Amino acid sequence: MSRQIIHTDAAPAAIGPYSQAVKAGNTVYLSGQLPLDPATMELVSDDVAAQARQVFTNLAAVCKAAGAGLPQIARVGIYLTDLSRFSEVNAVMAEFFSAPYPARSTIEVSALPRGAQVEVDAVMVLD
Repeated sequence: MSRQIIHTDAAPAAIGPYSQAVKAGNTVYLSGQLPLDPATMELVSDDVAAQARQVFTNLAAVCKAAGAGLPQIARVGIYLTDLSRFSEVNAVMAEFFSAPYPARSTIEVSALPRGAQVEVDAVMVLD
């Protein structure tokens, strides 16, 4: 099976040796998105809700580059540096997704790159 690398300038460039996403067959594996402004590569805010909005905006841009959108996401992984902010991130996710929702895990981590409070990765299935 061949792999296709997905890239868009509408999402932050990779900050390491990885691709924004990789398409294998009809599945797209989206790397973790940080709350970075794609133009400046800086954190958008110190506010976790604003960071989550930017993360999902970045994720949507990569989905679009792969030829689909957030509704095709089958699984989301959310990484938070403070699990007490869970409800705030849930509220933001509800702004971007509607039922039926993707499967999801939410994990507290000790730190994220660039001092971010939230990171999200995903798996998308194309029709």
